[in-house]
Amino acid sequence: MKIFTLLFTLAFTAFSVAPKIANVDTTESTITWTAKKVTGQHHGKVPISSATLDYQNGKILGGTFEMDMTNLTVEDITDAGSNKRLTDHLKSDDFFSVEKHNKSKFVITKAKTSNGKDYELTGNLTIKNITKPVTFPASVSTSGGKIIATGKLTFDRTHYDIKFRSGSYFENLADKMIYDDVELDVKLVASE
Repeated sequence: MKIFTLLFTLAFTAFSVAPKIANVDTTESTITWTAKKVTGQHHGKVPISSATLDYQNGKILGGTFEMDMTNLTVEDITDAGSNKRLTDHLKSDDFFSVEKHNKSKFVITKAKTSNGKDYELTGNLTIKNITKPVTFPASVSTSGGKIIATGKLTFDRTHYDIKFRSGSYFENLADKMIYDDVELDVKLVASE
């Protein structure tokens, strides 16, 4: 009987501690990318194909989001031909090799917070089937039954074998150089 009671207690404790998985609304959530070069910058969107947040007692414990690289867009170039050229180039093997790697992913491995609003998120970012750890600040708020998590994730593209016009790998690029850091402004909206 004691074994049964112990097993029941352990099972109940494990069940009650498990975080709630909050499904992220991919239509309300956004990821905006920004890449800079010597002569300026470009930005656009990467659609979120799926995402979840592990949420318990008003705090984010973990989560994941997957990016659909096939539908990456450029938003700052209004000329249709120029926009298509840059979009196609970003999808090529010079950058994200979208034909071979159509998804990129971020998985939270640690969510540190002292107040449940301001976070330091650490996780694994996978691009082109290469996974590297990344840490970035994020903010979480709740409103009208929704959890809204925002943050700016910055990654070094050369860590993911994206070296096109990188000053770290090529000399004498002058004003053709593209900086290595890429910013992702992430906004995830989930239901509590």
